[in-house]
Amino acid sequence: MKKVSMAVFSLCLIGTFTASAQFGNLLGKKSAGKKSGSFATVWESEFDNKATRLALCDGDGQYIIGTDDNSASVIDANGKAIWNGDYKKLTTNKTNNSEYQYTIWKDKGGYLFLFDARKLGTDRVAVLDLATGKELWNSEQYQDLIPKDAKGMEGTDQGELETVKYITELDAFMISQKNSVIMVKANTGEKIWETNRFKGGVGKYIYDASKKEIIMVNYKPTGWGALFAGFKNQLVRINAVNGDVLWDATFVGVIEKELVTRRAIVDLWIKGDKVVMYMDGLTVFDYKTGQKIWNVNYDNDINGANGGLFSGGKRSKIYRAIAEPLFTEDAVYLVILGGRDRTKYVEKHDLNSGKLLWASEKITGAFCMPNIYKSNDKILVQVGGKVQVQEFRLEESSGGAGFGAAMALGGFGGGGSVKTWVPYIYWDYKNQKNSVLCLDDKTGQTAWRSERFDKRITDFILDDNKTVFVGDGDEFYSYDIASGKQLFDVKHNDAKVGKAADVIDFNDKVVVLSEKGLAAYNKKDGTRAYASEKIKGIDYFYHIGDNYFLRDQRNSKNIIYGIDMTNGETKGSVQSKGKGGSPKYGDGIDITDDGEYIFAFKGRKVEKIKVNN
Repeated sequence: MKKVSMAVFSLCLIGTFTASAQFGNLLGKKSAGKKSGSFATVWESEFDNKATRLALCDGDGQYIIGTDDNSASVIDANGKAIWNGDYKKLTTNKTNNSEYQYTIWKDKGGYLFLFDARKLGTDRVAVLDLATGKELWNSEQYQDLIPKDAKGMEGTDQGELETVKYITELDAFMISQKNSVIMVKANTGEKIWETNRFKGGVGKYIYDASKKEIIMVNYKPTGWGALFAGFKNQLVRINAVNGDVLWDATFVGVIEKELVTRRAIVDLWIKGDKVVMYMDGLTVFDYKTGQKIWNVNYDNDINGANGGLFSGGKRSKIYRAIAEPLFTEDAVYLVILGGRDRTKYVEKHDLNSGKLLWASEKITGAFCMPNIYKSNDKILVQVGGKVQVQEFRLEESSGGAGFGAAMALGGFGGGGSVKTWVPYIYWDYKNQKNSVLCLDDKTGQTAWRSERFDKRITDFILDDNKTVFVGDGDEFYSYDIASGKQLFDVKHNDAKVGKAADVIDFNDKVVVLSEKGLAAYNKKDGTRAYASEKIKGIDYFYHIGDNYFLRDQRNSKNIIYGIDMTNGETKGSVQSKGKGGSPKYGDGIDITDDGEYIFAFKGRKVEKIKVNN
């Protein structure tokens, strides 16, 4: 089952990938029938309205929805209309101008959540059944769910508001208000419980089904400082049935949010009888009492900004630069970003007591250390590699529907054009001293190290805990993990597919995703299995079901390629100009959970595309 949520505003922050091309322009496709190297169109259909806010499918492709500010239209897997209508007619409280919407997909349908933030009068909320279009419930008792100013219109990784969180396991919405948090049934709106011992947005939660309890951490919603007098950071354990707070623990620090996605930078795990929180370091709490057992403070990420807020035409921040904690049954390994000198090293701590078991040598010359791996009695550390960049760029566009949002975000201009802050998310390599570092698990001392990575270094592929495969810009290597012996060195630049960008573990091969295509190498001896036709500008890959896809978003495009990983051939590609789509795949595109079908959107039009002919 797929849960896809998407919130849309005139300048959509979560739909970070722009697209421009002809709708349904299947590259190299001349007809809807089977053709080598191209996808086949199953059908083309139309929504009753233009899909200017949402356009996406459920995980199975049984329901496809398109919405604008004031209406929705849903079609089925065969392209036939199921229902459509204006919100003011579908809702009994006349919810209409819904500047914020998101979907919750469930078996045989789901929910369409509508927010009508009114400047004069009370805000309106309504929830529709996605399968039928019928109103399930509405309310006007929840206020300030959406900040009144456009600057507060922020998306998150799930497309939900900061103040509304869908709890999948309970089929319920958790709604934050000024003085309390309220849990309501998603299908009826009936209040299950309310507590005034927890305030603010839910940064992260874990549902413990065996105990019917929720562990969650809060944060102060953007622009709500005045509403949350006396706000405090809390980690709480709640009885999910009646809302009783079994304990709450306060902590120091500010939960930051990513620049573009606005995802809260915090994580939680339950490890046996402990709750582990990852924020400004690692803090471990006793599950039963909430008592803090131990903590290590360190920077979780580089998270550096270039310039002041929206200065110089660009605002950037870097993420995914420091590896997440690596847990075993009784220990945890941390990549520590040091003090003033910003040097890095690895620490091993006893999970029960927090005792420092060892610290590695200082690792100099590294900008990032994004991954660590455990293999028997060795710890492998990736020194260098790609980092995620999130940024806003000041770009000029024609005036129109986006003008108000642009001005609200600091856009300016005159005549028929306006400068707007356009969001981007991409992966980038920084110049640094790259290496494979292998540590002894008992002592933390360096077992071996290879620094043969002049251009860049990819993530690692570990095979049977015996060998590790890794590439740089121009070469592809394999090492024996136990000894550090280099097993082979292949000239990757001979494949003529550009510099290596990523690696994919595929059966007995490692596929090296590169700037202009793919090259695959046999694990046993490093011989090249194939080099694909050239596909320039690949910035991401997806493994969905048994299918693999590459994405190209250069020059405001959004192209999805389907790839046969056995031989590197392109099954087909689709280039779209639509709005909506899943945030995972970029504007105008959504893909079913099994990877068998692609949906392309533009305005009223919907195209269903078959991946495997």
